[in-house]
Amino acid sequence: MIDSTAFDLAVCTTATGEDILPTPKSALTLAAAQSEWGVFGRPLFLDEDARALSRVGVVDVGSNSVRMVVFDGAARSPAYFYNEKILCGLGAGLRETGLLNPKGKARALSAIKRFQKLARGMGIPPLTAVATAAVREAQDGPAFREEILQETGLNLWVIDGEEEARLSAQGVLLGWPDAKGMICDIGGSSMELAVVGDGEVGKRITSPLGPLKLQGLKGGRKGIKDHIKPIMADLAETMGTDHKRIYLVGGSWRAIARIDMERRGYPLHVLHEYRMSVRDVSKTIQYIRTNNLEDVRAKTGTSSARMALVPIASEVLRQLVLTFRPKEICISSYGIREGLLYEQMPASVRARDPLIEACRFAEQKDARIPGVGKRLHRFIEPIFRAREYHKMRLIRAACLLHDVTWRAHPDYRAEVCFDNATRANLGGLTHKERVFLGLALLHRYKNSREGSNFAPLIEMLSDKEIQNAEVLGKAMRFGAMIAVDAPDEIAKLSYFPKKKELILTLRPEAIDLFGEVSEARFMSLASSLGANTQIKHAKS
Repeated sequence: MIDSTAFDLAVCTTATGEDILPTPKSALTLAAAQSEWGVFGRPLFLDEDARALSRVGVVDVGSNSVRMVVFDGAARSPAYFYNEKILCGLGAGLRETGLLNPKGKARALSAIKRFQKLARGMGIPPLTAVATAAVREAQDGPAFREEILQETGLNLWVIDGEEEARLSAQGVLLGWPDAKGMICDIGGSSMELAVVGDGEVGKRITSPLGPLKLQGLKGGRKGIKDHIKPIMADLAETMGTDHKRIYLVGGSWRAIARIDMERRGYPLHVLHEYRMSVRDVSKTIQYIRTNNLEDVRAKTGTSSARMALVPIASEVLRQLVLTFRPKEICISSYGIREGLLYEQMPASVRARDPLIEACRFAEQKDARIPGVGKRLHRFIEPIFRAREYHKMRLIRAACLLHDVTWRAHPDYRAEVCFDNATRANLGGLTHKERVFLGLALLHRYKNSREGSNFAPLIEMLSDKEIQNAEVLGKAMRFGAMIAVDAPDEIAKLSYFPKKKELILTLRPEAIDLFGEVSEARFMSLASSLGANTQIKHAKS
């Protein structure tokens, strides 16, 4: 029998060895997916509510950066049609002067003018624009908002701290429908906290712990620590300290996570869903304190402006971890901008699984015969005993993606499949799950993984997970060979794990299709299962 651990996306293990179990699925259950479309449900890109969101443009005017993101397509997982950021430093010096940084204002206005023209050129609906801590706190914030309106026609929505926390939390829910814990979003001038669970945003609060606002405090590191500690204690009083997992949102947190990857020699440089233990955070903060920051910046590709804030942000993170004592720290690349996209989604769209919807969109766009993924899944499903949605979703995702890289050169198709799965912009997928999916797709095109350049990534998986990925890949490899369009109509697989027996039943129209290559792939699948084989012929 195939061990279901590799397909159980709901369990993760911390550095302490403790399993953290999330809440039951609040998004899509297997029963809810049953329809005329089978376990896959109706494609989201056929949903009129989703099609109305075909392209959404968002501008985020933060204390440190100004960014425009244009989300494309109706997929539940965000696709970034356009993404541009300018580090303006609007909030630099705000604590001392009470005013926005003059140079930052000029840069921000120039960037917003450009964004407006780009948006018109893309033919997208009016941009949604938000401004956060710096603009809402500065004495000249209202005047700057009016200047932007007059110069660009863009109306800035100045949100308060609790609304900022809510939108950031919604961004996390966009990629993690079952997120449970506390969101911590650090900007230049503020830091927001929000509780999430069961698909809802709960208690939320804001604080003045942005690194730009902490710059210039007297007393060096000790002065910063003494300033942060009582504020963090007040936050804990309001938010509680029973959150096993903290989700970090914001550029400074991502920069620290990238440094953690460098320190650990971590092989997969994807920040979203990257996880750190409390011990990892402690070691990385010490690494930041004791290493030349210019060398660290060069190794990690961090901008000079961002790296200047990292030492202060790392002290905030240190106190956050000491105060709230989480079991695990997760990095989210999704925040306010994605939260604004989530805000515009109807409930029926929010309820979809972001991984499956992204894979279905990819199949529709890139596969030779869109729709075969569902039929391939139906054909190979008898091999796998797990029936719960969260245990089967990786198998479904793999079937949907099994043919989307067919245009790659045949000699490199397996490698392109692996790269596509491990580095694609996909939500709802841990790093180990990315590697599992990539390895399964590699074996969809290639029997052996020997000689690949992916050994450091594959080593992230257990031996059982590697075996299970190979079985899944070889099952897809056989199914795609016996029939390019509808393997489920011409043949049937039956698997009896206790007897170690794999049976293939062929309909009459499949006899000629089961040639030498098909038979070789069937035997390879059986070998990966350690099973004996039987081939039967159906009468009709």
